[in-house]
Amino acid sequence: MAVNYGPNRYDVVGSFLRPAKLKEAREDFSAGAIDAAALKAVEDECITDLIAKEKKAGLRFITDGEFRRATWHLDFMWAFEGIGHSATEDGLPFHDEAAKIDDTYLTGKISLAGEHPFVEHFRFVQSFEDENTTAKLTIPAPAQFIEQFIMPMNRKATDAAYGNDALLEDDIVAAYLAFIEQVHAAGCRNLQFDDCSWGCLVDPKAELFFGTDQAGLARIKETLLRVNNRVLDAAPADLCINTHVCRGNFHSTYASSGAYDSVAKTLLARENVNAYYLEFDDARSGGFEPLASVSGEKKVVLGLVTTKRPELESKDAVIARIHEAAKYLPLDRLCLSPQCGFASCEIGNKLTEAQQWAKLALVKEIAEEVWG
Repeated sequence: MAVNYGPNRYDVVGSFLRPAKLKEAREDFSAGAIDAAALKAVEDECITDLIAKEKKAGLRFITDGEFRRATWHLDFMWAFEGIGHSATEDGLPFHDEAAKIDDTYLTGKISLAGEHPFVEHFRFVQSFEDENTTAKLTIPAPAQFIEQFIMPMNRKATDAAYGNDALLEDDIVAAYLAFIEQVHAAGCRNLQFDDCSWGCLVDPKAELFFGTDQAGLARIKETLLRVNNRVLDAAPADLCINTHVCRGNFHSTYASSGAYDSVAKTLLARENVNAYYLEFDDARSGGFEPLASVSGEKKVVLGLVTTKRPELESKDAVIARIHEAAKYLPLDRLCLSPQCGFASCEIGNKLTEAQQWAKLALVKEIAEEVWG
């Protein structure tokens, strides 16, 4: 079967709204009312139904919608040695709402003991591949991983475990490569690095976020690039790795704002991915000028259709924005998708499942009109 390395003219970031049955099962499991096997049975059923809907929508990549996760990134981290988590008291400060996701911190050295659970998650989706579809797995980027532990709120625990960020970086790279070896051996050929770290860097409050000054931000920028590229450059040659960059996505709220300009010469010019899925659904992301920095033949998937609001965008307005972007990157290197997933966390964004699929139908309709 031919592998679809993508990206596709009409594409999707990866997460979908959790159906009520799944949410109830996960709540029952947390309360001790059902066991892990019963929860998995519901997850399997809901993911099977989701994949059928993905295929019906004409998507070329199929995912599990992140249905087995509480959040888009932390469940992945929790599966490694040396990482602890606990229920948050205050949550993360998103716009207008605190994101109630677990505090996650180092308890020791990072390593991968045994098979990562996401490998089995991938195998389940892979079993549904056919001549038209390829299974895609989404995980947080290495940069997102290291950012989690160098933020001021986690610095004390990180220093206790390492005392040296270079050693922390080395262990993150080693852990990622161990995971990639496992999932590649399972047959994965399309991996997506989700990465909000760059969104934090471009925010006007970036110095506060990272507890540093402009010189420190410049060093962090290089750290994020380096840890991503160390993994990208060591990954198997037949594994396609794309990246999704956004500014946070929780219950239709966001964490940061800022144009790509200040990271374009780093992220877009020097990160060794195949393609970028970039958020462009509102003014918080700035203009398309940074696309001129995209190097080589890398492609960009324009996230012009929002997952944060239920209202459908104007088809003509989206098409006009695609052609505006094409002033900076050739049209044949552009694609279209929603700006992010529909449910980066279990709570999901503020729209219905019907509205979710209407958004994807619009993306497909626009892409077919623009690219044929």
